[in-house]
Amino acid sequence: MTLAQTALDAVTVGRWQFGVTTVYHFVLVPLTIGLSLLVAIMQTAWHRTGKEYWLQATRFFGKLLLINFALGVATGIVQEFQFGMNWSEYSRFVGDIFGAPLAIEALLAFFLESTFLGLWIFGWGRLSQRMHLLTIWCVSLGTMFSAAWILAANAWMQHPVGARFNPDTGRAELDGAAGFLQLVTSGVYLSEYAHVITSAWLVAGSFVAGISIWWMVRTAREGSDEAMAQSRDVWRPLARFGLIVVLVGGLGTAISGHVQGQEMVKYQPMKMAAAEGICMDTDGAAFTVAQFGSCPLGEDGAQPTQLIRVPGVASFLSHNSFTASSEGVADIQERMVELLNSDANFTAKYGDASQYDFRPPQMVTFWSFRFMIGLGMVAFLLAAWGLWATRGGKTSSSKLLSVLALANLPLPFIAISFGWIFTEMGRQPWVVVPNLQALSMGSGLGSVNMMTDMGISPNVPAGQVLASLILFTLLYGVLGIMWYILMKRYAVEGIHSSKADKAEDEAPTDLSFGY
Repeated sequence: MTLAQTALDAVTVGRWQFGVTTVYHFVLVPLTIGLSLLVAIMQTAWHRTGKEYWLQATRFFGKLLLINFALGVATGIVQEFQFGMNWSEYSRFVGDIFGAPLAIEALLAFFLESTFLGLWIFGWGRLSQRMHLLTIWCVSLGTMFSAAWILAANAWMQHPVGARFNPDTGRAELDGAAGFLQLVTSGVYLSEYAHVITSAWLVAGSFVAGISIWWMVRTAREGSDEAMAQSRDVWRPLARFGLIVVLVGGLGTAISGHVQGQEMVKYQPMKMAAAEGICMDTDGAAFTVAQFGSCPLGEDGAQPTQLIRVPGVASFLSHNSFTASSEGVADIQERMVELLNSDANFTAKYGDASQYDFRPPQMVTFWSFRFMIGLGMVAFLLAAWGLWATRGGKTSSSKLLSVLALANLPLPFIAISFGWIFTEMGRQPWVVVPNLQALSMGSGLGSVNMMTDMGISPNVPAGQVLASLILFTLLYGVLGIMWYILMKRYAVEGIHSSKADKAEDEAPTDLSFGY
């Protein structure tokens, strides 16, 4: 397909537009989820211990939380409109199911976090300490509650449950209260939610640790008694707090990711076969570090170039056995064709399944999976080194530590972006992946599926989608620059003195909100 043809293809441009919006938005979301929890813990520590540096940390990182929250809202609202406009056929097909968790998120979770965030901002010096502390905990719970409903909707797209297909309307419908319960207790959903929340801790911990280590080294290198005291008594404990969160979040991310991967092996075998570079069904499949080229369909065709293969590891990761049989791309294609052709509703809508290629973009799936894991591991290892460097009450003045802390700041953000790209691109060519178990049993749930090119609106010209894609990309680029400038400005500004904090509490006059 030429560049001109791509620019005028509504499905391709619509996918790019939603992908750009999603990545921009998701860069901000984990920091909001994780940082709101860390700020709540900081304020609780101040409330319980009375140590001033916890109050200073609450104000300092709370200001950065507000900036991030505002930009997250600005980027997230657009996605709601895209469902009803560019992807109206998708919304028509699954709106009865997909709309329920999104409505709960908007009506309950978002208003919970935004309302209590307002009370927290303007409540300094006006609410009692306990009530004010309660507001930030409500904000944190609200962000996690919000993520729960959005991820419930996404997990259902990855593995539909609790639904039925209505042949009279041609729509998927929620199977009553029992169906809704299945939706929110699905193993795919629970593992995805745990993975996102723990990765949010990894992101926020790296953020707090990176800034705190930079300040610790900077003040230590100034050499004055006041600066050394600030380095030792303020920034060092905050840095170690952030580093501990990175380790906890990193371990949680690894464990939940392993569970989620095994769920995907069962319910989205094509995605995981592409991610592991397994071309044919194999006993004791090897883990491939690098691959160039895609697995062909059938035994004929050029095989991809694979470098550094570790025998049995892919099978162990998928089945907890080094000798287990792992499904391959070509064999999965054959089985999917057979299953889909057994469903009359699929063939009536799409025709013979053998005409379709059910492989996702394999190089994107393969490499995004590795970048997600690799960058997350780098952040984890740097955190372990940072804790070692500041052990035993030591305050480091190492320039290398400061540089690495700053270099590590963007890595978790990039890792989660690759994780989201892997999740969504690996799902292609489906916007709602078929429930393979339901198909094999002949259940009506097996008909609840949709290929991506059928979800696009037929009434929105590709030119309009392309224009909005360019506009949104430029707008989000400007917002991203503003986000960076504001975050850097207030991070470099540092903490305020107690006297300044008290004065601001008594008479807040601008958008500092009492910080």
